[in-house]
Amino acid sequence: MTEVTNVSERLSSAHLADASEGMSYLESLPRKVVTTWMPLTLILIVLLFPFYWMVLTAVKPNEQLIDMTHFNPFFVVGPTLDHISELLFRSQYPRWLWNTTYVSVLATFISLIASVMAAYAIVRLRFSGAQTVGGLIFLAYLVPPSILFIPLAAIVQSYGLFNSPMALVLVYPTILIPFSTWLLMGYFKTIPFELEECALIDGASRLQILTKIILPLAVPGLISAGIFSLTLCWNEFIYALTFISSTENKTVPVAIVTNFVDGDIYHWGALMAGALVGSLPLIILYSFFVEYYVSAMTGAVKE
Repeated sequence: MTEVTNVSERLSSAHLADASEGMSYLESLPRKVVTTWMPLTLILIVLLFPFYWMVLTAVKPNEQLIDMTHFNPFFVVGPTLDHISELLFRSQYPRWLWNTTYVSVLATFISLIASVMAAYAIVRLRFSGAQTVGGLIFLAYLVPPSILFIPLAAIVQSYGLFNSPMALVLVYPTILIPFSTWLLMGYFKTIPFELEECALIDGASRLQILTKIILPLAVPGLISAGIFSLTLCWNEFIYALTFISSTENKTVPVAIVTNFVDGDIYHWGALMAGALVGSLPLIILYSFFVEYYVSAMTGAVKE
């Protein structure tokens, strides 16, 4: 009996050794290089090269930007801050940056309030046709802004807001609320309904439940929706180009294109410096809240 047990133990250990060798083959260095490191390297190059080119162009002297024969286009010799200095001190870029911040923050705040109310009503109140309403709200997000800016222009003109930053604050929620509502609907569904039932039994109102239970638990979802809305406002071009005509009221994406392009002459150094400085606030924002952003997106997708 002992011999049989020893034989079975040897066979078992041999089987485990074979399995271990098989797994080690899957984790071998050549396989990792082909299946992991090469794709990651390619993706990083594709994603980071535009930013690298933007930084490179922003610090290149003008002679290196023009003469591609004697200077390597992928490197810079003797970097300069003249383009950034021209941007910040010899143009209205600080005013454009303030306009962009003002419009983006205010439009995001309005959109979040409306999205929270809409998402909570659709998910928790359970009225007839709630899911249909949720689907229609998301379909509204798929409508191209290039189709809507003509009727929206008539509305903005009738309210006397043309060439005012408030015009953008008014129209941006039309593209922010649908997606933010859909995102928050998915996150609200992950919050246990039993918490609300207990609060209702204790006599809490719907507003108290929303402000004291749901919103504190939905902070990652709110941050995710806020970052998405702020980014979309910050980079929006069509509405800002259509509704704002004066130079001092323009936002960064429109202003740097219209003020640093003279006919067929492109001031590439100033253009790239404007894009670089304009992207820094969003980079800082993402670096602080990336964990909340990912957790909210994961929760929404799971649901």
